[in-house]
This record gives sequence, structure tokens and C-alpha cells, in this order.
Amino acid sequence: MSLEDQLTRIEARFDELNDMLADPAVIANYERMNEVAQERSNIEPLVAAYRDYKKVRRQLEESRLLVEESDDPEMEELARLEIDALAAEEANLERELKRLLLPRDPNDDKDVIVEIRAGAGGDEAGLFAADLLRMYMRWAEDHKFKTELMSANDTGVGGFKEVILNVRGKGAFSKLKYESGVHRVQRVPSTESQGRIHTSTATVAVLPEVEEVEVEVNLNDIKIDVFRSSGPGGQSVNTTDSAVRLTHLPTGIVISCQDEKSQLQNRLKAMRILRSKLYDIEMQRQMDEVGSARKSQIGSGDRSEKIRTYNFPQSRVTDHRINKTVYRLDAVLNGDLDEFIEDLSTQDQAERLQEMGETV
Repeated sequence: MSLEDQLTRIEARFDELNDMLADPAVIANYERMNEVAQERSNIEPLVAAYRDYKKVRRQLEESRLLVEESDDPEMEELARLEIDALAAEEANLERELKRLLLPRDPNDDKDVIVEIRAGAGGDEAGLFAADLLRMYMRWAEDHKFKTELMSANDTGVGGFKEVILNVRGKGAFSKLKYESGVHRVQRVPSTESQGRIHTSTATVAVLPEVEEVEVEVNLNDIKIDVFRSSGPGGQSVNTTDSAVRLTHLPTGIVISCQDEKSQLQNRLKAMRILRSKLYDIEMQRQMDEVGSARKSQIGSGDRSEKIRTYNFPQSRVTDHRINKTVYRLDAVLNGDLDEFIEDLSTQDQAERLQEMGETV
């Protein structure tokens, strides 16, 4: 189907939805009306851009006709200038239409679960994991997203072996999904007496949080262990079996939660994390089946891919996927990630547009 055919069909659907919103039967059905209004809202920017595009094309045809038929050199020159401006506008609108036609990631509006694990580097890797946690919490705070610490396994020296953060707010996944992968830090540890630079790593996994209805979990597949919390938490610590460990037998996934005082709350948290992990496994399986060439490109979410380096001696942060380097490490670690996120999103769109151009 050509680009023009796709857009004509979507415009016709938009008109149909407008008629439906004026239908008394639809108005009387609150749920149906919401569905129709949401669908209309989703395609409205595309239809508006398409109508602008058609208007520019008509003006372009009229200007070209004027050049062909005009006997007035001055009028012809003005028409040629207008043709150049309209042709540029037509090209911009066509690019915008292709961008708007790109399939939306169905997970983009979801809340996210950010899992940070210390990698190579011992205690220094754990401290770096804590730095990344603080970075994402600061970023979320700046964007008015809500955060919740879901699980933490600390190193005892201010770092984390593993920590799981929940970030809630519309569009959270669309922004943070590019953070999945291996993050590397280069700095002199406080315990290093000779001033040598050490390299440590931490792995970040960004998972969309899914509802219970989206992932069916068979309770017979889960082994549940309860134990006494070992961290801070008041009088209940070490006196009640409030901590929960879930083992998903088919996959071997193990999740422990002990931050809440009640066993029920810890169990609910652990189930939320488990659902997101199982959903992620299914999404990765589907990608493997499709065999997409984009798996190794932007937004692949490959957990083993080295994506970013934080160099303390040079105050440098480099994102290796887009070859972007900035020299403001302190600002980045304080949550100033938007420049990276925007460039990664732009690169992702450019690659998908290139694919689309081969099929349209």
C-alpha cells in the first residue's frame, strides 16, 4: 500500500470517528465513547498533518501552472520563489507524516521497573550502581514522575549488589527504555592509594510494568519462601517472617523483597517485578522469532551491550550507540539525561523511517 493510500484510509477513519462521536447510541455508552474518543485523539495529529500536506501540494500545483502560463517575467519570478518554499514545506511535511505513521511502541505509556545490578569491579561496582540509582531518581523527580524503591540488596559500604526502582508516570517507558544495557565507570576509588583509575560496570534493565491481565502467572509455578528481614525497618525486623522470596520454577527467576513491614506487601511487590520480567522474556522471544535486523541497533534493550561510559578524571560521559560525548559528568549523574534521551529517540526514529522507506 502506498503512502497516499495509507493516509487516505486513515483520514476516512477519522471522519468516521467524528460521526460516531455525534451518534446518540455511542454517547449513551460511556466506555464505547471513551474508546472512540481515544482512537480519534491518537490519529488527529496525523490527519492534521496530512491535510496541511494536501493543501501545500495544491498550492504547489497552482504555482507551477502559473509559471507555465504566465507572460509576466516578474510574476513568473515570484511564482518560482514560492515554488521553492512550498517544495521545501512539502518535503518537511512528508517526513513528518512518515514519522507519525511509525508504529507506536505499545509499552511507551507504561510505568517502568528499573533494575540495576553491580557488575565487574567489586565494591566500586556497587557504589556505581548506587550512583545510577540516584541519577534515575533525580531525573524522575525533575520530570514529576513518582518513584518507589521496590527491592534493594546493599553491599554494606554504601553501594548495591542489586536495586530495583519503580518509576510511575505517563510516558516513563518511552523515555527510559534506551537506558537498558551495560554502563561503565572509570574513576579512582577512595581506597586506591596510588591514584590508579579503575573500571567498573553495572547493568541496567528497564522493563515496562504490566498489569495482572497482561501476563498470566500460574501460582503452581512459583515457590514462595518467607524469612526475616535483615535491613532497617523498625521493631518488625528480625522478629517476624515478613520478607518474601519468589522462585519462578520454569525460568529460574528469583525475586526477594523485604523493604515492607508486612509479608503481603512484600509478596505483592515481588509479583509486580516477576510479571514484568516474564513479559520482557516473552517480548525478547518474539523479537528472536522475527529476527529483526534492528536488534543490535538503538532501543534493542540488549542487556550485554556496552552503552555508556562515565569517565570521572575527564568529567566525560560518552554514549557509544550514537557516538555522543559531553563534558558535564556531574550534571548527568544529577539526572540531566534529556540530551541523550532525545538524541537516542531521534536516531531510533531515523532508523525506523529508513526501514519504512524501503517498504512504502
